[in-house]
Amino acid sequence: MPPLLFYLLALITLGFGFMVVTGRNPVSCALSLAACFVGLAALFLSLDAYFIGVIQILVYAGAVMVLFLFIIMLLDIKAEEGKKLSFAPIISGVLIAVLLVLQIITVVSSSAIAKKSSTDTPLALTEAAGKIGRAAALPTITNDLKEGTLPDAKLIGFTLFDQYGFHLQVVGLLLLVGTIGVVVLSKRERSSAP
Repeated sequence: MPPLLFYLLALITLGFGFMVVTGRNPVSCALSLAACFVGLAALFLSLDAYFIGVIQILVYAGAVMVLFLFIIMLLDIKAEEGKKLSFAPIISGVLIAVLLVLQIITVVSSSAIAKKSSTDTPLALTEAAGKIGRAAALPTITNDLKEGTLPDAKLIGFTLFDQYGFHLQVVGLLLLVGTIGVVVLSKRERSSAP
């Protein structure tokens, strides 16, 4: 990928991410988040991670954004827009962001994998399939290992649903509870209004 294209996509992603945080209108913030997801998917596609790029568009820019827009439509937007800007949350947010960046730099610089390049670290397919566990006994994975290829979709799918199946269900449950909570809160506010 040309460096100019990378910087352009990174600038688009960061710009729309900044608009998500600083925007006053929740609908424009949600649409900026969708544009940020599209920029991130383009960065994934430029790194030849086609599966993750397509999933980024389908799941995040598609399904999750529809959920966000549905919840925003249930809320009273005009009451939120009239609130005055307070500097205490902005200062604490900037402080937390700086601390997060410092922590990421510290962890990455002390990690042994950060000192290796992609040419120094080839993908060990047998080791990767062995970490999946019992999924390596499946015929499709076994055939892929014999051929010396293991598609990233199979590897990600088996890792996600085998090792992290419970975590995935908890995230889905949290989204469901959040949606139900917004519906209940919006109905209670409307019924208590004179």
